[in-house]
Amino acid sequence: MALSSTFWRLNLLSKLSVSHIQTSLKALTPFFNPKPRPISSLPISSSSNSSITKNPTFLEPKTRTPYPQDDLVVLGIETSCDDTAAAVVKSNGEILSQVISSQADLLAQYGGVAPKMAEEAHLQVIDQVVQEALDKANLSERDLSAVAVTIGPGLSLCLRVGVRKARKIAGSFSLPIIGVHHMEAHALVARLTEQELQFPFMALLISGGHNVLILARDLGHYLQLGTTIDDAIGEAYDKIAKWLGLDLRRSGGPAIEELAREGDAKSIKFSTPMKQHKDCNFSYAGLKTQVRLAIESKNINATIPVSSATSEERKSRADIAASFQRVAVLHLEERCERAIEWALKIEPSIKHMVVSGGVASNQYVRARLDQIVTKNNLQLVCPPPSLCTDNGVMVAWNGIENFCMGRFDPPPPADEPEDIEFDLRPRWPLGEEYAEGRSEARSMRTARIHPSLTSLVQASLQQQL
Repeated sequence: MALSSTFWRLNLLSKLSVSHIQTSLKALTPFFNPKPRPISSLPISSSSNSSITKNPTFLEPKTRTPYPQDDLVVLGIETSCDDTAAAVVKSNGEILSQVISSQADLLAQYGGVAPKMAEEAHLQVIDQVVQEALDKANLSERDLSAVAVTIGPGLSLCLRVGVRKARKIAGSFSLPIIGVHHMEAHALVARLTEQELQFPFMALLISGGHNVLILARDLGHYLQLGTTIDDAIGEAYDKIAKWLGLDLRRSGGPAIEELAREGDAKSIKFSTPMKQHKDCNFSYAGLKTQVRLAIESKNINATIPVSSATSEERKSRADIAASFQRVAVLHLEERCERAIEWALKIEPSIKHMVVSGGVASNQYVRARLDQIVTKNNLQLVCPPPSLCTDNGVMVAWNGIENFCMGRFDPPPPADEPEDIEFDLRPRWPLGEEYAEGRSEARSMRTARIHPSLTSLVQASLQQQL
């Protein structure tokens, strides 16, 4: 196997010396097999022979045989935002353990994620969370095949906590390490729960920090059909829940969804965002402003919890919640319908659409999107709610998929200094942007954005030609 595929993520973690690379090559000898055979636990792409002319932006990935790893055991660590999570997963799909430490009290106290406070919270519990995941799996570090950890996108201060812990374990026990893209992990965890899910498929990834529509053509090969130009839907849910005086300890999404059931979704006529833009991008900043003005016009005092409000005040807040949710999800529906049309032109063999990320736990969101997907003769695939929010299982599974394709880094030095600088990727696109999907309204800053995951994988594949 070419070095480029083995060390494809080298630059995603700390800088390594030439001498360490040479040493690591010797250490990795047991992981190479000159006669690899397919493994049954991972579905292979059904589109490996599709024509590259369908999307001239990309090199078509070569068909590759996975590593013969039927009994991998991978520890996944996730600290990209406000939850400290770890899990142990086997390559046959068995989840041996899953542990999550929530920062719900901090969210309620600060009305959102405070990066420095979140970092300190991660530092306080990371050792305990990882150890509990190992204990629940009845394993020790010596029983692991590899360690996977989220390296981006996310908050740098938070990402660093997980990466440092993962590298410490990998270095101490000579384990390969896999740097994981947070959004790819959200998309691919559906392949853990839905055994029939094969590439290519569509995915809508919706959370507090992300709104992304992608065409997943193969592992590490994604086409971005649309993304948010300002705020994500999850951030809008959280902010409006705060303005309505809801309990943020359970996060804004569930709180809004529950209150909305009591309201009239058509009582307030909010405008649907970006109706004039015929693309698949999202915007929630304007809708947030509309809701804030509606709240102010009704003199709603957020310092009075909804649980203490009068019946009239509660009804007023419920109407706002329901009206907001209807329009926020309608925006998703419209973008998804156009994205499905685009995706089917590129890859007519698509059969599934994955909806994942924290907001995918919302039952109203699922029900509305299921109607759109079914109307277009596709099948909606949603991971269970426990795997939609940030978790270690998705990171471990993503690590397994990449490890089986030879995409991992060698064990880091056991004596790695504490003050080493990691090349984290807080702003890291998942795929290359689809030409027709570029929006004139797009105003996102491009500074300090890392090359997309897809471009890195494509560059690695090109070196092997």
